[in-house]
Amino acid sequence: MASRHEVLCVNKNDRYNPHERIRSIGGKYSNGTRWKLTQEDAIQGIENGKWTFYVSKGGRTVNVIVAVSRYGNKYLKTEADGESPDNLLSLSECPL
Repeated sequence: MASRHEVLCVNKNDRYNPHERIRSIGGKYSNGTRWKLTQEDAIQGIENGKWTFYVSKGGRTVNVIVAVSRYGNKYLKTEADGESPDNLLSLSECPL
């Protein structure tokens, strides 16, 4: 069974293509330590059933899913966003 994690931050590129906008996602474990994954590792973990991710904002929880651009490139977005991953992009930057 996949473990479920809240995404609290992202690291972004200054790119316009959806599959290039997010470099990594991050959050905290229940013990307070931080975790961080590249977009590629997060996609692989979702597709392999290892992890699921979500974003909580304004009392609403939205799942993070793998989407495919019209050019066949995979990227992360939230279910409710349509073409742009606004909920993810609005998160603060992860510490390096």
